[in-house]
Amino acid sequence: MPVRIRLQRHGKKGKPFYWVVAADSRAKRDGKYLEKLGIYNPNTNPATIELDVDSSVKWLENGAQPSETAKRILSYKGALLKHHLLGGVRKGALTEEQVEEKFNAWLEEKASIVGSKVDSLAKAEADAKAKALKAEKEVNEKRMAAAAEAEAPAAEEEVAEEAAPEAVSEDTVAPAEAPEETKETE
Repeated sequence: MPVRIRLQRHGKKGKPFYWVVAADSRAKRDGKYLEKLGIYNPNTNPATIELDVDSSVKWLENGAQPSETAKRILSYKGALLKHHLLGGVRKGALTEEQVEEKFNAWLEEKASIVGSKVDSLAKAEADAKAKALKAEKEVNEKRMAAAAEAEAPAAEEEVAEEAAPEAVSEDTVAPAEAPEETKETE
């Protein structure tokens, strides 16, 4: 029975979520599997990968062949490196302690690289939010200025209208008085 380490698709349409499994190569893509080794979620940035490295190495030692994508995931998480280092133990070039030491050093280096990427993504997101907030403030200031300009001519017109009725009322009163004066002089 040839065993393959491959991805098994889950999740809804347009939002794939994968299990990394060891399965018989003749089984369906999403069918029966021998052991679930981990998960892979490409929807997040960076992609979320959880993998049982020891089980993956056990399957690799027993002759399981990874698919191309599974091989990249195993390499990213260090399963292929650990498999390679354990080959050195079988040949007598390394000891178990040296293998664990090298593997843990590699894991720490990898964690720092991933951590820096997460930090840079968070910083980029914060910068984008700050830039959007600044642009929104500028738009709001322009709106406030336009509203103030629109209110200023309207206020001037109101002042002019208030002054105009007073002048009109004086003019209307004066002609009414004028005929009375003319009547008195007659």
